[in-house]
Amino acid sequence: MEKQTPLILVDGSSYLYRAFHALPPLSTSTGRPTGAVRGVISMLKRLLKDYPDSPVIVVFDAKGKTFRDDLFAEYKAHRPPMPDDLKAQIKPIHDIIYALKLPLLMVDGVEADDVIGTLALQAADRGLAVVISTGDKDMAQLVSDNITLVNTMTSTTLDADGVKEKFGVPPSLIIDYLALTGDKTDNIPGVQGVGEKTAKVLLQSIGGIKAIYDNLDKIAGLDFRGAKTIAKKLQTHYEDASLSYKLAKIKTDVDLNITVEELTDSGSVNKEPDKERLLSLYQSLEFKSWIGELTEETAPTNDIHYDCLTTEIELDQWIERLRNSTVFAFDTETTSLNYMEAKLVGFSFAVAPGEAAYVPCGHDYLGAPEQLPLSLVLEKLRPLLEDGNVSKIGQNLKYDASVLANYDLQLRGIDFDTMLESYVYDPTATRHDMDSLAEHYLNRKTIHFEDIAGKGSKQLTFNQIPISDASPYAAEDADVSFCLHQTLWPKIEQTGRLKQVFTELERPLIPLLSRIERQGVLVDATLLKGQSVELGGQLDSLQQQAYELAGETFNLSSPKQLAHILFEKLSLPVLKKTPKKQPSTAEEVLKQLAHDYPLPKVLMEYRVLSKLKSTYTDKLPQMINRATGRIHTSYHQAVTATGRLSSSDPNLQNIPIRTQEGRRIRQAFIAPAGYKVVAADYSQIELRIMAHLSQDSGLLEAFNQGLDVHRSTAAEVFGVDINAVTDDQRYKAKAINFGLIYGMSAFGLAKQLHISRNDAQSYIDRYFDRYPGVQTYMDTTRKTAAEQGYVETLMGRRLYLPNINTNNTVQRQAAERIAINAPMQGTAADIIKSAMIAVDQWLQKDKIDAKIIMQVHDELVFEVKESIVNQVTDKICKYMSAAVELAAPLLVEVGVGNNWDQAH
Repeated sequence: MEKQTPLILVDGSSYLYRAFHALPPLSTSTGRPTGAVRGVISMLKRLLKDYPDSPVIVVFDAKGKTFRDDLFAEYKAHRPPMPDDLKAQIKPIHDIIYALKLPLLMVDGVEADDVIGTLALQAADRGLAVVISTGDKDMAQLVSDNITLVNTMTSTTLDADGVKEKFGVPPSLIIDYLALTGDKTDNIPGVQGVGEKTAKVLLQSIGGIKAIYDNLDKIAGLDFRGAKTIAKKLQTHYEDASLSYKLAKIKTDVDLNITVEELTDSGSVNKEPDKERLLSLYQSLEFKSWIGELTEETAPTNDIHYDCLTTEIELDQWIERLRNSTVFAFDTETTSLNYMEAKLVGFSFAVAPGEAAYVPCGHDYLGAPEQLPLSLVLEKLRPLLEDGNVSKIGQNLKYDASVLANYDLQLRGIDFDTMLESYVYDPTATRHDMDSLAEHYLNRKTIHFEDIAGKGSKQLTFNQIPISDASPYAAEDADVSFCLHQTLWPKIEQTGRLKQVFTELERPLIPLLSRIERQGVLVDATLLKGQSVELGGQLDSLQQQAYELAGETFNLSSPKQLAHILFEKLSLPVLKKTPKKQPSTAEEVLKQLAHDYPLPKVLMEYRVLSKLKSTYTDKLPQMINRATGRIHTSYHQAVTATGRLSSSDPNLQNIPIRTQEGRRIRQAFIAPAGYKVVAADYSQIELRIMAHLSQDSGLLEAFNQGLDVHRSTAAEVFGVDINAVTDDQRYKAKAINFGLIYGMSAFGLAKQLHISRNDAQSYIDRYFDRYPGVQTYMDTTRKTAAEQGYVETLMGRRLYLPNINTNNTVQRQAAERIAINAPMQGTAADIIKSAMIAVDQWLQKDKIDAKIIMQVHDELVFEVKESIVNQVTDKICKYMSAAVELAAPLLVEVGVGNNWDQAH
């Protein structure tokens, strides 16, 4: 074995802990933890790839005590017990290593470091190169001309020069360095009062521990702070230094009963893995991408036939194939992701797996070959694309429908959208873009847009991409969409009521949302610009207040400067620390501090107004489309886990309504002349859903009698007549009502209401005493979720809960809170979607001069002809109230105005 093919020694125990603590917690759909497994095995796979011809030996700590425990009973005593979620991952890691056919060593009485040290020196003595894969600094003592360290988690290597640069001493003095400084992680005491800087000076100036103790009289003359007192500290702690040296020294003469030669015998190097066993392990751990790599399920190239259609005859032949197909996949290629500005560049189709074609008609780069004119392509495709009886598949077809509408082509026959199929089947299993879906469900690596267009500022638009590159990419899009549908649709059909969720809620929204987006919203740019000027003045004033309160100028947006002012200069209490152990200046911290201190209150006001200005009053005027004079947001059906729509560019869901400044922004959303803005909002919909799901008689009675439910709750919790409830009691009852929906604990309620935890718990206990049905619902939901691994909305939408049975208490409790909340929030989302569809069908059918222009949370916003406002509002209430039948009736509140704020 030459230096080019070094022996690789893997410190499995080091990576086990680092993978567990450094990487996000992962788990299977049944809640089985897998994050550490994924991390450790990823590291091994990386090493096998980086050193394909090298023998790899993996070493883990054995169970039980080691000789260091005999030397020092407190060795590693500070370490907490291994978490249950980590303990459960050790066996699968070992099983995978065995299946990879890699030697795995665990030796009783010593640590993994000692086994690795022994093997490393054996190999180095024979002139072999050794690479130790570890994250443990103790291993630096082993580095030599033949031995280097590599940390695959940080992609760093350490040779002798690297060790000296990092620690200030060569490898030969690392044990001495650790003996002086100690090691908090392993509870090695070191010499009290000797830190890293002092240790470096001593070792660099005098030498190792023995030399230092032989020359204590020379220390006082060294040039470093505190030099005159160090000798005494060293004398006092001589035994600690001696013990620390023994603890830090890696044992390099462990009796292994096996030699390097036997472990690296040519017959055992790079053995073929046990693929059948690996596949079984990966499947049980739900490592889908690794399953794909192992089974090579990517469709072979000889099974793929993609055409590039450049003649009219070829296009006609493919249109005939599409006409004769039961269903076909369809996609557009365009110049922009902005549906209002995008220009068509080409079309792609697929009629079967691997059978796809691309029609280029808008590539305009220099030297582009002859293409069919876009006008001709549209003329030939229009009858097919507008035929509602011809079934079509696509990925995010709302976008394609919107782009085609710019060419006065109405896409019909949208039967299947793979983005929404994936979202309905399991909203949290993966992201729902095509590349992610192909990898997750087809184990297939696709051509990424960056592969053909480049990245960053030099990225090409699709019209600039050579047709030779664009054609396979575009055809693959249609092909993958077809294959995804074949995979996902049977799953949906076989899973509960998901088919109904797709066909009755998500699919009808595709053309509806496209029309809402293209309709857009009229805004008053002049009003917004005026608000920006006013907000700028308020921000300047707040900034000056902050300077005065701080006693100096500083950057209000700099966490570092802010932390200095708040916690060092003003000595405010540190409520929370960052992962780097610095005082946190996060919003939640400032919010708490603002109750007692003036500067945090000013900073909170500054942040709120600054965000309003940058996000809305400055930005919205710039987003007005020149052609329509309106703002056109994008609604997303496949983002939130619970089924709610989200929006972006601009995000209409986050415009605040509780502040005067937020309401003023809504005043800029106006109706055109002759029209009014109508806002219809479900009142307390999630509480009504809670009453229905829990069937609690007290809650149902309050809603059915039309009582103020918060006042009614206050009367029950505080034991007073409903007419005697104070505003403060109602406020507290409202916090309880909504808090419990979101799984709020007594701690959280206490924090929100600024009361003691005992008082908060007392409120919650009294709430459940008065509303026992709610308690029963919550207990039953937790149990059911744990048994089946998911919860459902009233209409059958599912949310899977991977952590519902985990041993990690924090993660399990978070999953339980989601289990309680998701059916309510998800049902509310389903109801508003159902209402949108019903109202829109009526508007379209009866050709009413009114349009839905926004959907925000539980609210629908319309533009309505002024002369028919009363008629339309009555109908809107009727349709929205009838969206679903609940035991607690749905109440719809409707407002009318010249702008959104007036109508709300």
